[in-house]
Amino acid sequence: MMVETTGPVLLSGGNPQIPKGHGDAPVRAYIAAMPGWKQDVGRRLDELITAALPGVCKAVKWNSPFYGMQQGLWFLSFHCMTRYIKVAFFRGAELQPMPPVGSKQPLVRYLHVAGDGAFDEAQFTDWVGQASRLPGEKM
Repeated sequence: MMVETTGPVLLSGGNPQIPKGHGDAPVRAYIAAMPGWKQDVGRRLDELITAALPGVCKAVKWNSPFYGMQQGLWFLSFHCMTRYIKVAFFRGAELQPMPPVGSKQPLVRYLHVAGDGAFDEAQFTDWVGQASRLPGEKM
């Protein structure tokens, strides 16, 4: 018996499985597939990043949106977890103040946006600006 699925498969934590791709369209597809409250947060993160950096490069890699100042060199990504969205600043230890959550990787810092969707948008936008001026990470 064949079961038809509508839309992307949701992986662990509700993270959408989206094919790799460069540009705005794959990122929009990822955000559209984010479940529940996570979709509104994903849309807002993308809006804030794009407003702060109108020429930002975008891609979906490893089922996560990536943002950089040039294709192939990234400063930020986000990923759906069960209870929050994990925003990764790849050189977050160099941001002032540092994003609140540490990583096993010394330079990486995270911002977790929980189910209420509340986060300091001004601080996030400042971090995006700072991160965009640092060398990007090749991934």
